[in-house]
Amino acid sequence: MTIPVTKRRENTRARLMDAAAQVFAEVGLEGASVEAICERAGFTRGAFYSNFDSKDELFLELASTVAEQRLASVRGRIEEFVAAGVLNGDADPIELVQKVMDSGLDDRLSVLMMSEIRIRALRDEVFGKAYLAQDRAMTASIEEIVQGIVDSGLFALRIDVPTAAQMLMVQWEGCMARAAVSGWDGEKLHRAGAEALGQLVELLIAPAAD
Repeated sequence: MTIPVTKRRENTRARLMDAAAQVFAEVGLEGASVEAICERAGFTRGAFYSNFDSKDELFLELASTVAEQRLASVRGRIEEFVAAGVLNGDADPIELVQKVMDSGLDDRLSVLMMSEIRIRALRDEVFGKAYLAQDRAMTASIEEIVQGIVDSGLFALRIDVPTAAQMLMVQWEGCMARAAVSGWDGEKLHRAGAEALGQLVELLIAPAAD
């Protein structure tokens, strides 16, 4: 039986995920116990388990939420730029991607979380399947964004949309992970990721045919 989602339930889930993000940032995935998350959120274990089957489920949902916030920001900025005529064949790819990716979101938290989640997925087959399903959904979202740009007629791709989406995701995640390991944070971390994407975009796009 599906439990109806109420405003109160949504608020509880949101507070638990916010608390989980805070605790994770302090002690990592393994150290972020259910008890610590509940204490930070001001709820009991009963409230936790009435919303999530496990800590693994919570962190997968949290990672998905963080990623979707980033993609929603990207979609919004692209729509704004298309409407304003900023996106055009003469735009500098690196500068353009920097503008599109500039959202003020905490990219370091996302990088750390996804890195630990991947390690967990490698060690646990069930968790790994859930992670791969989420990864496929994320790639599909990126494909939609890329396809929308192609459909606008402003740019053409040298490769197919699914391959381009996969390459963009791998480039972003790889560069951000290396930057985080190097100790970069804040604007420097964000700029490194955006520049890496811009360089790849420069290789992927071709002027649209007249």
